[in-house]
Amino acid sequence: MNKLIFRKFSLDIFNFFLISAFSISFIIWIIQAVNLLDLVSDDGHGLKVYFYYATLSFPKILSNTIIFVFFISIFYIINKYNNSNELIVFWNNGIRKIEFINFILKLSIIFLFFHLILNLFVVPTTQNLARNYIKDSKIEFLPKLISEKKFINVVNNLTIFVEKINKDGELKKIYINETLEDNKAKIIVAENGRMIRKNDNFILRLFNGGITNIDKEQIYKLNFSETDYNLSNLSTKTVTYPKVQELNTLFLFNCIKEYFYEKKFSSLECKERTKTAPEKSLKSFLEEIYKRLILPFYTLIISLIGASLIISPKTKYFNKFYKLNIFLIGVFAIILSQIGLKFFVSSGIILYFIISLPLLLVLSYYLILGIVTKFNLGLL
Repeated sequence: MNKLIFRKFSLDIFNFFLISAFSISFIIWIIQAVNLLDLVSDDGHGLKVYFYYATLSFPKILSNTIIFVFFISIFYIINKYNNSNELIVFWNNGIRKIEFINFILKLSIIFLFFHLILNLFVVPTTQNLARNYIKDSKIEFLPKLISEKKFINVVNNLTIFVEKINKDGELKKIYINETLEDNKAKIIVAENGRMIRKNDNFILRLFNGGITNIDKEQIYKLNFSETDYNLSNLSTKTVTYPKVQELNTLFLFNCIKEYFYEKKFSSLECKERTKTAPEKSLKSFLEEIYKRLILPFYTLIISLIGASLIISPKTKYFNKFYKLNIFLIGVFAIILSQIGLKFFVSSGIILYFIISLPLLLVLSYYLILGIVTKFNLGLL
C-alpha cells in the first residue's frame, strides 16, 4: 500500500515537473530565438541555419531551469496534498514524516542524475554541434543585406558599399574593401555590377573598375572591364571557434589536470582542441566545471527544503508565514548555488568548501531535524 501511495505522489511530481520545465523552457527559448534573428538580419545566414541553431540551444535552457522548477514542483505538490488533506493518507498508513522526507531525498537523486547527464554530455554536445553548423554554413542572405548607401560588413575583414540599386538588381558605384593577412588590403571600385548565384555560391560580377592592392612595401593598381568577386569563401562575423561551454567535459577535466599536475603549459590554452580560439583562462574552465558538476547537487538540499512543508511549526505566528518562509529559504538556496560560482575559483580551503557545500547543507538539514527532535527522528 505504501508503495502505491509513494508511486502516485512521485508521478504527480514528475508530471508537474515535466509540464512546468518544458513550458518555462519553451517560453525562454522563444524569447531567445527572437534574439537569434540577428543570425539572419545581421550575419546573413539562412533560415535553415537559424532554426537549427535555435533548436540546439533548447537543452541548455532546460538545464538552467531544472533546479528552480524541481523546487517549485515539490513545493506545489506537497502544498496541494496538504490543502486537500491527502497527506493524512500517508500518516494513517503508518508512514512517518522522516520516511516521507527521506523519500523526497531519494526522488531528488533521480533528478540529480538527469541534471548531470544534461550538463556533462547533452548540453556541451548540442552547443558544439550548433557552433560547428554555424562555422560550416554559407552566408545565404548576403545579397538581401546589401542596400543603397549603406556600408555592409556582415563578414570578417570585408566592407561593401553600393551607391544605388536598380529595380532589375543592377548595382551602381560599388566599393569593396577587403583586409588580407600580413597587413595587406584590397580595394575594388566598379561602375556597376550584378550579384550572380552559381553552383549554390554567390559571385559579384563587376564591370568597369579597378583593383588596388596595398601592402607594406608597395601599392599597385589593376584596371578591368569585367571581373568576378567570389563571395563563397567569406566567413561570417559570428564567433565560430568553440566557447568554454561547448567543450567536451572530459577535455575540460584533462586540461585542468594537466595544468595543476603535469604543468604541460604555462597558461591554460589547450590549443590542441580550441585551435584558433583565444586563450582560455583557468577561471573560465573552473567556472564551467562548477556549472556542470557541482551546481546539480543543490537539487538535494532544494528537495529537503520543499519537503519541510509537512513539518508543522509549534508557534501559531510562525505557522502563519510558514509556507512563505519555506519558499524564501528555497529561493535563497538557489541563489546561494549561483553565488558559489563566484568563489569557486578561489584557492585552498574555500575551494574545497564550495565543492562540498551542497552535501554539507544536506547534513546540516538532518542535524537541525535531530536537534529539534532531540535526535529522535521517529517523533516527526
